[in-house]
Amino acid sequence: QVQLVESGGGLVQAGGSLRLSCAASGRTVSNYAMGWFRQTPGKERDVVAAIGWSGRSTYYAHSAKGRFTISRDNAKNTVYLQMNSLKPEDTAVYYCAAAITPFEVVVRTGESEYEYWGQGTQVTVSS
Repeated sequence: QVQLVESGGGLVQAGGSLRLSCAASGRTVSNYAMGWFRQTPGKERDVVAAIGWSGRSTYYAHSAKGRFTISRDNAKNTVYLQMNSLKPEDTAVYYCAAAITPFEVVVRTGESEYEYWGQGTQVTVSS
């Protein structure tokens, strides 16, 4: 079993930055694809960014490109999401997820592809 705990959310003004962290425990996630999703009330949980084992393969949703950066530190069993130039529409609960993958270059972008989820961290961007 993998336990994921997100941190770093909070209230920030538009244009500001936040860095989310996702700490994994229970087993190493160095051979897991990792992803960040977000969800607002009444809507589905959507992928924001995803990363393969080594960090060389990444995916960004259109809304995140150029503003967000996903990274990972396998030695610390932690994944990060650096969010810059935040907008009010980025307000959501952000979730970290982990998926076993057979190959280093694979990234997962679908919610159903992930086996493990964190409890979420609230990000609120004020205008």
